[in-house]
Amino acid sequence: MGLITTVTLNAAIDKTYVLDSFPLGKVSRVAEMISVPGGKGINVARVAKQLGGAVKATGFVGGSNGDFIVRELTRAGIENDFVRVEGESRLCLNMIDASAWTSTELLEPGPTLTASHVEAMKEKVKLLAAQSAIVAFSGSLPKGVPATLYAELVEIAKAQGAEAFLDTSGEALVEGVKAKPAFIKPNEDEIDKLLGRKPERESELHDCVRRLTEQGIGCVVVTLGASGSLAGCGGKLYRIRAPRIDAVNPVGSGDSFVAGMAVALAAGEPIERALALATAAGTANALNRQAGHVEPDDVERLLEQVRIETIA
Repeated sequence: MGLITTVTLNAAIDKTYVLDSFPLGKVSRVAEMISVPGGKGINVARVAKQLGGAVKATGFVGGSNGDFIVRELTRAGIENDFVRVEGESRLCLNMIDASAWTSTELLEPGPTLTASHVEAMKEKVKLLAAQSAIVAFSGSLPKGVPATLYAELVEIAKAQGAEAFLDTSGEALVEGVKAKPAFIKPNEDEIDKLLGRKPERESELHDCVRRLTEQGIGCVVVTLGASGSLAGCGGKLYRIRAPRIDAVNPVGSGDSFVAGMAVALAAGEPIERALALATAAGTANALNRQAGHVEPDDVERLLEQVRIETIA
């Protein structure tokens, strides 16, 4: 199995607070708290490790929060090689109201980066991509970097022979697709940026996915929440139906989907198997309070319930 390197340019400590209720303007006591290294790429690394993949995590970290991220990843057996920066890595808070099972997220912006930090990251990606089958770029761009940075990093990874995955949004996604990554995973909202408008029907998504693959992107998956996803890969169009579950915390399900795709493809599995594993992993994540966490037994059970239809 090839190495999967994950890149988290805006790494974080993810804190999940479980409360009996979460009324605004009131004092609330926390019933349970979970604190783990986070950021979308780190979630991908954690789930890929849980699925049996060979993983290394990189990105930017700073301050005592950065020390926590590195220490806890190492403790979890996830190899890592981060670029250190000034300032503090961010906190991302998720408030779960246990009475209504609602999730409210508060996301800090993270440290502002300089041109020298960006150059250091380019060198890091070049070094790690040369050792990797897949390099997965995930999450928002930090302050102080151009919207074109992901496109530049994708090109660097491709030049070293690695497959580049890109999971981001907004202008970073619009610019990033120009570098023709091997895989992108926009959701229903993010696809608007690539279409220039909101699709009214699923058939319009079909056309968008086909257009993106014709531009040279290897696999395009549009996630549709509990309804599953639509995928264009290898010249075929697929409709994937996810298993029905009672979700506990859906945060991190998209990252778990990326992890499933990466693990399957790094192991040389066919695309249909990769889409099924990705869907099962994304669904399994939602059964847990912690974002970016799956139980392998859940994944195996849900894998049997995934339905994939070839549309064209």
